[in-house]
Amino acid sequence: MKRLLTSASVLVALAVPSFAEGTKIGVITTLSGPAGYLGEQIRNGLKLGLDATGAAYELVVEDDGRDPNTGVQIADRMLNEEGITLLTGIVFSNVSGAVVPEVTDAGAIYVSPNAAPSGLAGAKCHPNYFVVSWQNDSLHEASGAAAKKLGYTTAVALAPNYQAGKDAIAGFTREFGGEVTEIYTGVEQSDFASEMAQIRDKAAQVVFQFHPGGQGIAFLKQYQQAGLLGSIPMVLSEPSYDSVILKAVGPAAVGLTGTTHWNADFDNAASKAMVAAWAAAFPETPLTTYAQQAYDTGLLIGGALNTAGGEDVAALQAAMKAADFASTRGNFAFGANQHPVQDWYLTAIEADSAGNPVIVTKEKIIEAAGDVYAADCKM
Repeated sequence: MKRLLTSASVLVALAVPSFAEGTKIGVITTLSGPAGYLGEQIRNGLKLGLDATGAAYELVVEDDGRDPNTGVQIADRMLNEEGITLLTGIVFSNVSGAVVPEVTDAGAIYVSPNAAPSGLAGAKCHPNYFVVSWQNDSLHEASGAAAKKLGYTTAVALAPNYQAGKDAIAGFTREFGGEVTEIYTGVEQSDFASEMAQIRDKAAQVVFQFHPGGQGIAFLKQYQQAGLLGSIPMVLSEPSYDSVILKAVGPAAVGLTGTTHWNADFDNAASKAMVAAWAAAFPETPLTTYAQQAYDTGLLIGGALNTAGGEDVAALQAAMKAADFASTRGNFAFGANQHPVQDWYLTAIEADSAGNPVIVTKEKIIEAAGDVYAADCKM
């Protein structure tokens, strides 16, 4: 199947695999630009997860170009012209913040495989809005807890100046507890020379930075080129050191510290099945947490479709709320705001036999954690 996709400024054609006929699932995601691989990971992980459930489905995939207005236009077309009542796929929180209310106001369901802005987690939560990944703050809270555990008391925290970036620094600072210098970067910024100078000038004990996709590659490479990688340690949350970023940066990334809710070395049946399925389907493509989150999203959606026996929104909502699936991360439950309650782990970037960076899980640092906004959700 080939669909016309709208980006921020042009129409582009994307070849999408032909999926089995069944319930239509609208996938709005980012497939172009430096962050395009994130949407590819989500699309492909979602398909593998759905396939694992045996559910009958059809994916309708379109590129939002990382643009909120484009995302809203796509959602409107899916809801009103194509009659789709189940949507997923968004990578970025600025797109999610615009699209999710459109979906839920229309009486449809949105299931997030990634973006989870704070504004939708508390008082503005909704029975038809589910998040399978994490709440934006919570994944960075784990990094703050790790930096504190490692004994650091001063930090420079950097993130793009949009909702996810603000949530990132807020989450890190909340759990770190020490002195934090905040630096906000541009959403599309690729030259970080000024930020490197500021980091050097602040002489903090540790750096935390949230820059997903192509920005993360650029930031780490420039951090290395500035001579900072060996002098000021980093503690990173999972989007800033995914396997694609590490492959691009190479051996220089060895020695970084990270936090995550899942890693490829997890020893549970669901995770092993996903890792094997990914290796068989995409042998040349590194597996990231974006694909893992989307795979779990596919397990949730596929299981709900099987339980509900059709596309009835109320039945699907009830089936999803039960979260009756074996997550690749192990322990998983929905909190009061239908965001995850899950464990968090400390990881180290070590060298494999060829000297290339690999993510190694070290220890659990937070257990059964939800998010700070759940208390404000009244459903």
